Amino acid sequence: MAVMTHKPGTMAAHSRRTFAASVAIAAGLALSQAAAAATFTVNPTQVFLSSTTRSALITIKNETDKPVRFQMRMMAWTQDPSGQMQLAPTQDIVFFPSLLTLNGREERRLRVGAEVPTGPVEKTYRLFIEELPPAESVQAPNVLLILTKVGIPIFLQPARLTTSAGLQDLGLKAGRFSFRLVNSGSFHFMPRDVRVRGLDQAGAAVLDQKLDAWYVLAGGERVFDLEIPANGCARIRSFVVEAQLPNSTLKETLQAPDGACAK
Repeated sequence: MAVMTHKPGTMAAHSRRTFAASVAIAAGLALSQAAAAATFTVNPTQVFLSSTTRSALITIKNETDKPVRFQMRMMAWTQDPSGQMQLAPTQDIVFFPSLLTLNGREERRLRVGAEVPTGPVEKTYRLFIEELPPAESVQAPNVLLILTKVGIPIFLQPARLTTSAGLQDLGLKAGRFSFRLVNSGSFHFMPRDVRVRGLDQAGAAVLDQKLDAWYVLAGGERVFDLEIPANGCARIRSFVVEAQLPNSTLKETLQAPDGACAK
């Protein structure tokens, strides 16, 4: 288990990157295609609020020459063990405006602010910025209009940011290997890499697989489960799991129990 303490706001630098969202209109014809594109940018891509930073600004810019309309919604954000987002309406974070029209090349700022106090564990939200259809549009036959919706993570950070993470419950049963990546710290992290290796008696790799990883929110976990190929499972004598976190690396080993490959 890795434990580390950070000062509030140390992750704010990540919010300086610009996120570009694209909207495309594609027309499919018998022998040809016609396409037009409208693009808007959002900056920053993450918002960090705290007891000392109660509000922030988000800039939306229309990168096209035509008007673009938007609506905004705020949702409380949690995740299930598979990493899927769980969303619910909330009034913890307020924002203005909720509807917006940007003329060509115009940019506007949204203001978001916390309406609830910070707690011992980070609270997480997403501001969804959704493009609306043009106010006046004549849609040609066989034209598909694709509208973009982006979700900006908003983190209401506690006064003390601590990282506490662990790999738990490594197991092999009926040819399936599983484990949990647990975040018992006070704020989220994003693993840079999660890797599973299956080694034979001589220590050679029979299996070497990287797993997709996303946010692991404070107090949450990710459950990983993968099927081991039958032709290799019986040769594996141990499993090694490594998870590279932003400031540490977790590593755990499981000796493969006899008969665990049988299905």
